[in-house]
Amino acid sequence: MYDRILVAMDYSEMSERALQAARELALLSKGEVWLLHLREREIMAAAGMLPPLETYSDAEKAVETTVETLIQAGVKAHGEVRDTLFGHTAADIVHDAKEHDVDVIVMGSRGLTDLAGLVLGSTAHKVIHLADRPVLVVR
Repeated sequence: MYDRILVAMDYSEMSERALQAARELALLSKGEVWLLHLREREIMAAAGMLPPLETYSDAEKAVETTVETLIQAGVKAHGEVRDTLFGHTAADIVHDAKEHDVDVIVMGSRGLTDLAGLVLGSTAHKVIHLADRPVLVVR
């Protein structure tokens, strides 16, 4: 069973579903959840580094609230907010999975087909190909 679960959150509807799946897995296995929220930053030639759309404190508050909700549901949970560069999100998710030695990565999908995901380079698609452990993509 999955004792250590990493759930990548961007607080979209799909990632909320992924959080529910991670919570259920953790409750079944009496496991623990690592919640990871990455704030993407873009580099623009003329403007330099653009800030993320949300503030760090807003992101941290959302993660803390979610971790507290998991704890109240009986799940041992941890949360982390970090900045990443646009296009590096998947690699950072996989890196965190290795760092925390999780058994499974859980994340949402925007509902793109495999072909569209391949063409568009969706984060979930990249994580599936980079990860050395199971990835549960929730729709």
